[in-house]
Amino acid sequence: MGAIVSELGDFLRAKRAAASVDALPFPASGRRRVPGLRRDEVALLAGVSVDYYTRLEQGRERNPSAQVLDALAHALDLNLHERRYAYGLAQIAWVPELAETDPPVDATLTRLMDGWPGAACFVLDPLLDIVAMNALATALFRPFVSTRNLVEMVFLDPEGRAFYVDWERAAKGCVANLRATSGLYAGTARRRELLDRLTGGSPYFAELWAAHDVEPKTHDQKVLRHPEAGEFAIAFDAFEVSAMPGHQLVVYRAEPASASERALRMLSKDEVASPVGDSALAG
Repeated sequence: MGAIVSELGDFLRAKRAAASVDALPFPASGRRRVPGLRRDEVALLAGVSVDYYTRLEQGRERNPSAQVLDALAHALDLNLHERRYAYGLAQIAWVPELAETDPPVDATLTRLMDGWPGAACFVLDPLLDIVAMNALATALFRPFVSTRNLVEMVFLDPEGRAFYVDWERAAKGCVANLRATSGLYAGTARRRELLDRLTGGSPYFAELWAAHDVEPKTHDQKVLRHPEAGEFAIAFDAFEVSAMPGHQLVVYRAEPASASERALRMLSKDEVASPVGDSALAG
């Protein structure tokens, strides 16, 4: 443990040396022998004693709290990756902020989604709100009244039971995934409001939620039934979005050159003339 805390001290010293004096919200006084901020300035900005901060840098303080690390991150103007790194050095679980409204998805990610041929791509936040979709995902989810939240689509939208051929399996997986991704935000108003809507609107959701199954989804197979394209099989993959902590990029793809892939591509081209039916599964 000592080596870990000493590494945190090394990190804090490096970030203090790199911090800009010009950003101080109070007048800087005295001659500086080294670049960056003084220990007393960082301590003042973070609301801790100079002695406590000195002990942190020297590795003599072994149990910094999340509140202290947050205050130091603000004082040293750490970015998201640096904050996560500092928490890791202190062996504390880092909880990125759950904003009241999701930030815009980075343009690089949307270009990646739009340029992924034959794949329905969408981005989920920790509460499984859908915050971005490419054109194929938009066409795929067209039967739903709302695409605000994936769990609500499964449990509260009448289309949910028809869309997922093995609906019960999809429902159980969705709840276990929500448990895994939203657990760090148990005290937030957004999470409580979502759970109130789900438990109030679906007794089966309430039953599954009470089971406390926890399983993040990274890969799965699903059979979907679309009112225009019929039934087809897809592979589901989820990837962490490092630029948006707590968010996942979800990709639905069909087996190349299969009837399922042809059914999925038909949706993106708006060329659906009649349901493909069960024959799509033969691919």
